Formats: sequence, structure tokens, C-alpha cells
Amino acid sequence: MVAAAGALLDSRRYAMTPPDAPLSRRGPLLLILFAALMAGTGNGISIVVFPWLVLQRTGSALDASIVAMAGTLPLLAATLIAGAAVDYLGRRRVSMISDTLSALSVVAVPVLALMFGADVVNVAVLAVLAALGALFDPAGMTARETMLPEAAARAGWSLDRANSYFEAVFNLAYIVGPGIGGLLIATLGGVNTMWVTAATFVLSIAAISVLRLEGAGIPDRSALTGSVWAGILEGLRFVWHNRVLRTLAVVDLVATGLYMPMESVLFPKYFTDRDEPAQLGWVLMALSIGGLVGALGYAVMAKLMKRRTVMLIAVITLGAAMTVIAFLPPLPVILVLCALVGFVYGPIAPIYNYVMQTRAPAHLRGRVVGVMGSLAYAAGPLGLILAGPLADGAGLHVTFLALSLPMLALGVVAVFLPALRDLDTQPAAPDATAGSGIP
Repeated sequence: MVAAAGALLDSRRYAMTPPDAPLSRRGPLLLILFAALMAGTGNGISIVVFPWLVLQRTGSALDASIVAMAGTLPLLAATLIAGAAVDYLGRRRVSMISDTLSALSVVAVPVLALMFGADVVNVAVLAVLAALGALFDPAGMTARETMLPEAAARAGWSLDRANSYFEAVFNLAYIVGPGIGGLLIATLGGVNTMWVTAATFVLSIAAISVLRLEGAGIPDRSALTGSVWAGILEGLRFVWHNRVLRTLAVVDLVATGLYMPMESVLFPKYFTDRDEPAQLGWVLMALSIGGLVGALGYAVMAKLMKRRTVMLIAVITLGAAMTVIAFLPPLPVILVLCALVGFVYGPIAPIYNYVMQTRAPAHLRGRVVGVMGSLAYAAGPLGLILAGPLADGAGLHVTFLALSLPMLALGVVAVFLPALRDLDTQPAAPDATAGSGIP
């Protein structure tokens, strides 16, 4: 279902094109999906390489937390600014600029090593480069996500289906990325693996450079607030005054803060201590395989279950699985639990996307996505600050429990949040035609 009126008009117009043109109608959507796959793969590789390089040099979970936090702290402000940049500069342009800067931030690792020696790539340098990568990535992700309604309309897809495939591609990237990262670390070394990371961003740039889509080009300035900062405040006010968006933002903020240290610090610490880089890649791949299946199955789930039910199952299952993982069972058990976590959590991002896309008008879509993303990242630094020292001092078992038990409590609290019932109500159609730039 495409809720926006402008997107419906686009769908009807393209439905009248000749029968031999279906591939051309799907072209923009396929390009967006390919770009998301390539950029996501690059980020998936980075998730393995950055902490591995740090832990290989110092063996300290605290140092790994510092680098992980450096890759998280900029996300709060960067995602806010990214949303405004998308609305004010144009979606296609911002996607390409973002991927260019992301490529430069990762290719700097091998370049510095070649110019000044491997010793120069220390914790401080890696923290700075991780921060730069985090600063640029949200803009590309936001730009691609905000192009989905128009691309789905042209392809004749429902918004649920487009979001399902988009998030499935995202999870596929995090299957391919960590797996490639683990294998390349074992063969080429961590520093040289960054060349592959940069190449994935270049492929994403190439795909978006040939994209032609309504609303992807230069925006209509008449629909925008005068200054960028005023525009950001407009997005914040919109989210705050929308009950379901506000509640989803808080739930995601807490869940992200509790979950992120497990993937960014605890698993890397556990497998680095055991000198098992490939196994770390397998665990992250298991999370993404489950997420891929869950995201692909979302379009079917939406017909059988309420969105609220799907979300509650996800949060409660995540807390329960993390609690079992806290006892550090054998690797096959960890892999099964990670696949389960990915599966139940896979549909959550399509639900978030659907709510944002159907509640926000087109000219405000980037800022709403930016606000929601930035709030989701806000708790990440706090979780990482606590998890690193706690893992070094009290051990991984205690740290896992310190994260999993609050996650269980979040699931219980979510059951009693009335705003989540709005996930299954039909929203009023926003004005999707305002602010649509012609590419």
C-alpha cells in the first residue's frame, strides 16, 4: 500500500507505460537496492576490521570500546544533519557524496600504513577514521531510504514489499560483509582489507550516479524551512508530536544502547581472545542471515500478524537470547541464538520505515528519518562506555547479563505502551507531492 497521494499518481502514470517496459519501471528500485547492498557490505567489513585491528594491537576491550564509541558518537548529530541534507540538497546527490567520503575514510587506513608504516595505524588513528566513517554513512543510508516510496510506486510495488526487500538487502550486506572481512583478515591482513571496503562504496556511487527518479534530484526550495537548523527543529517537532513515532524512537534508543555493545565489543573481545577471526565473522553472519529471512518474510507476516505483535516478540526474544548467550555456550549454540535474534528482529526495520514513510510528507521525509535514526543512536555511546570497562573488569558473562536483563524488562514495558497500538491503524495520507524535486 502506498499511502502518499503523489506516489499513487506516479504508480498510475507508470502503469500506463507499454507492456514491454516493466524492467525500466523497476530500474530505479533495483539501483537503490544494489547501492544499499554495496554500501552495507563495506560497513559490514568495517564492523569486523576496526575492532580487530585495535584488539590485535592492544588486546584491550576498553580500547575496542573507544574505537566503537568513536564510530557511534558522531551518529547522533550526523544523522540529524543527514536528514536535513537529504531534504535540502537532494537525495541522489547526498547519497553519492556520502559514499565518496566513506570510501576515503576507510582507504586512509592502508594509505597511511603504506606512507608511514603500520605502526602509525594506532588506536587514536583508528578512532578518528571510525568517527569520520560514522559521520558520513548516515547521509547515504537516509538518502536511499527516502527514495523508496517513489521507486516502489514506479515499480508498482507496495510499500511493505519495497521496505521488506530493502531491509533484506541490508541484512544480506551484513552477511557478505563480515564474512568477507573475516576471510580477508585471515588472508590479506586487517589493513589491506580496507581496500576492498573502499571498492564497495565506489560501486554504490556508480549505481546511484545513473539513477533517475522523481524526487531524487534538486528539491523544491519553496516547500522548505528557511535555514537548515530551522529545518532540523521542524523534523524534531514533527516526531515529538506524533505519538507512535515518539514511542518508537524511545524504544529503539533503549534497545540499540543495550544491543550495540554485544556486536561491537563483546563478540569481538571473545573471539579475539581465542584468536578466531573467522568465527567472529560467522556469528555476525548468523545475525544477518536471520535478519535476511525475517526481513524477507515481513511482507507475509504483515498479512498474518499485527505489527505490534511482531515488535513485542522481537524485543522479548532478543532479551531472552542475549541472556542465554551470557553463559557463553558452544559456538553452534551461539550461532543458532544469533540467527533467531536476527529472524525476529528482521521485520522491525521495515515497520519503522513504513511508519516514517506514511506519517511524514515528502518534503520532510529526510528529516524525520534523520531524527528517528539519531535518537536510535543516542544510547549507543553510553552502552559502549559501560560495556568495555565492565568486560575487562568483571568478565564477559557479567557484561552480557548487564545488557540482556534490561532488554527483557524493555519487552515487558513495551507490552503496556498504548502508542504501539497505532502501528496497526491506518494513517492519514501525508502530502507527498510537496518538495518533490525533478532529477
